[in-house]
Amino acid sequence: MSGKDEQQEQTIAEDLVVTNYKMGGDIANGVLWSLVDASSSGVSVLSLCEKGDAVIMQETGKIFKKEKEMKKRIAFPTSILVNNCVCHFSPLKRDQDYILKEGDLVKIDLGVHVNGFITNVARTFVTDVAQGTQVTGRKADVIKAAHRCAETALCLVTPGNQNTQVTEAWNKVAHLFNCMPIEGMLSHQLKQHVIDGEKTITQNPTDQQKKDHEKAEFEVHEVYAVDVLISSGEGKTKDAGERTTIEMKRHFDAMFLNTLKMT
Repeated sequence: MSGKDEQQEQTIAEDLVVTNYKMGGDIANGVLWSLVDASSSGVSVLSLCEKGDAVIMQETGKIFKKEKEMKKRIAFPTSILVNNCVCHFSPLKRDQDYILKEGDLVKIDLGVHVNGFITNVARTFVTDVAQGTQVTGRKADVIKAAHRCAETALCLVTPGNQNTQVTEAWNKVAHLFNCMPIEGMLSHQLKQHVIDGEKTITQNPTDQQKKDHEKAEFEVHEVYAVDVLISSGEGKTKDAGERTTIEMKRHFDAMFLNTLKMT
């Protein structure tokens, strides 16, 4: 076994790892809010995705300049998801674009890594809502449900609790707003260079997922990317028919992500 294989896994028990996460988080949140500010009617989704990715590359290039071998860049490409688009929409120049309209429900999702330690962030909002004006109706219900589910996860993802507790709580919270967690969506444990760790939290699991994803206990020093996706409808998805634009590589594995939309 090589020295690299024998190397102990780095966790947030180490100050440097915490620093890597914090620096990545600061960059990710800065990019996220710049995109929120730039999102208004008449703006193209493609332009926002390109801006997000470019700024991530620019900002990560400013840190740890002396560490020539350190990898630091995009962990997950900027995705702009509008209305019934659930996830993974990040068009290329030759793909069909989407121009934002007033009242669109927009979800921005992106990820940054510093030395392989991954920070994912997201934000949901309605375009062109005047300051001081409240969002109402079903858009307000689904946003509030997602927000409360995220807060619930923050309380429950703690050492000694189990992933199934989060799944059950999300179902209860979403139903309070007459909404549904989107079927089959997974939240993963994060490790260095690994965005899809073995431990998961399943939203509204399918029968197959109940068999495939085991009950697991959260442990000290673990890190999770919590993905909360809530629907004002039945919570079912379908492939939107868009061609794959996001490719994720990890070690010797590759996974290709298609755009998903609500049925």
